[in-house]
Parts: sequence; C-alpha cells; structure tokens
Amino acid sequence: MALFSKANDGKLEQLVCVTGAGGFIGSWVVRELLLRGYRVRGTARDPGDSRNAHLHELEGAKEKLSLLRADLMDPESLRAAFRGCHGVFHVASPVSNDPQDLMPVAVDGTRNVMSVAAAEGVRRVVFTSSYGAAHMDPNRSPDDILDEACWSDYDFCARTGNWYCCAKMMAEMTAKEEATRLGLELAVVVPCVTTGPMLQKDINASNNQIGRYLMGTKRAYPNAVASYVDVRDVARAHVLAYETPGAAGRYLCAGVVLHRAQLLGMLKDLFPQYPVTAKCEDDCNPRARPYKFSNQRLKDLGLEFTPLEKSLYETVICMQKKGHLPVIAKQQLRANL
Repeated sequence: MALFSKANDGKLEQLVCVTGAGGFIGSWVVRELLLRGYRVRGTARDPGDSRNAHLHELEGAKEKLSLLRADLMDPESLRAAFRGCHGVFHVASPVSNDPQDLMPVAVDGTRNVMSVAAAEGVRRVVFTSSYGAAHMDPNRSPDDILDEACWSDYDFCARTGNWYCCAKMMAEMTAKEEATRLGLELAVVVPCVTTGPMLQKDINASNNQIGRYLMGTKRAYPNAVASYVDVRDVARAHVLAYETPGAAGRYLCAGVVLHRAQLLGMLKDLFPQYPVTAKCEDDCNPRARPYKFSNQRLKDLGLEFTPLEKSLYETVICMQKKGHLPVIAKQQLRANL
C-alpha cells in the first residue's frame, strides 16, 4: 500500500499530528506540512493561548489546521489528538534542567506517545531528538566523525549536570524500543543548535543566545565549538524522513561546526554596528578544534542545508521585527544572501 493517498488536485490529504506545535521547531514543521498539502492536527497544552496565535496565520491553516489540548502525561488527551492520523511528529519536549521535571515527561511521555499512536492505528512516527543525545562524549577523539552511530556518555552528562542531554537520550531510546515492540515505523531527526527566523512571538533559547552575543550582554564566549543548523532545514528534515519510503533510524541534522569565535566573527561581519561579544573566557589555552561530522544521510534524502550566514542574518532581522532586538542602524539589504 502506498504511504500517501492523493486527491484529484494532486495534494496530499493525509491527516498527521504534530506535538508541541506552537514551539520554535514545531511551528516550522506545521508550516512545512501545510505547504505540502497535509491536514495537520497540532497539540498544545492550551490551544487558546495567544502564544499559539501565529499557527492560525500560516498559509493553509484555515482549511487544514486544527489545534487540540494534549498533555504527554495524559494518554486520553493523546488518544483524541492521534485519532484518524496516519503519522505523528513527536516534537514536544520539556525544557528544564531539573531531572525530576525532565525525565518522567521525556521518557514516560514518549512511551505514551508511542503506545497511543500504535493503538490508534498510526503507521509512522518521526521523533525529534537532539544532538545533546549524540555529541556529549569526552572520550570521542577530535578525529572521529560525529554521525548517527554516536551517542552521548550518559554518566558524563549526569556527572556534569547536563540533564537535558540525559533526558533526550533516554527518550530517544524509549521511542526506538517502543517502535520495535509495537511495530511502528520510526525515523529520528537529531538537530543541533537551531537558528533561523521565528514564527512564534516569544524568543526561543538558541536565538536568545544569538541576541545576547550580538548586544554584548554576554560578556565573554567559551573556548568551545558547536554545530548549527537552520530551523527550516530541521522542519524539512522531519518531512523528508516521513515521506521517503524506507527512511528509518537516526538522521543527524547539522549544517556546520564552528568555534564560538567564528560564529561571533560572522555576526560582527553581518552587523558591525552592534557591540558583539569579543572576549573569550578562556584565552590561555589553545582554541578548541571543530570536530568532523557527517550529515550525508539527510543529504541522501534530498536536503540542502541553508548557509549559516543567511540563517543568522534572517534570525537577527526577525528578532528586530518582533521587538527582541533594537534596530541600532538601518542594515543595507543583503540581497545576495
């Protein structure tokens, strides 16, 4: 049986559910699905909250989007959300560094999503993990390639208080175990630090950090490297992983790895009128080396990654328009980005 049924106009008529639809990544996943013709049911703790108003403004939302209240810890609410759906995009995730808050919702919530999805006849789940579940391993050699086979060191994460990474690891493992047990098709997208323009009104954590660096309110930057990707690429990765026949397992969603100094240099080049953070908090030791990584599995699905310069520029312009950053001087239009 083909995964998709099409109407006479050629557009997909499948009903899919996106958990955490109002968040930074969830909103873009909803938008991408609507643009591709899906009927989308989004979940939120309070669908009527003004923080979800942007979803109703998306193209196609009036005809093809509905929002339902759902709580990951309430299987009955998930049952109503998943009923009649062909697929589920499990994007929702608790944001906290308190293990007592994080672990039950991340792990038991994921178990609930998988079990209810199977019970409601859902065929395919795309799970949003995090590269926090893949790259936090102090024993990995700088010459090793970070790819889908890599996992963070749980004990190291717990010892250093990185409970979010612990929670994402356990949630991803739970999703895989439950998919195997229940006979669900599962694909896992593993995004890294995610930048890009926001659809939602409130600022998200990664873009907030960009803003703090741009304004110099973060006095110094660490001697560290990180991987970056545009949120629109993350959304496209989710849909490609859902639509591609046979797509399964993990997909590392990373566009580039940079030292923090390189990131800030890029911001300074783009917006020289801002007091971009210039001091390294650890300039006595050699600069940390960017690690090697592979995003080939997503490229094989057809994903083309957005250049980070373009992503950062559009991130800052978006934050200005939404009032999260002052416009210090009028930027020259960068039509070449």
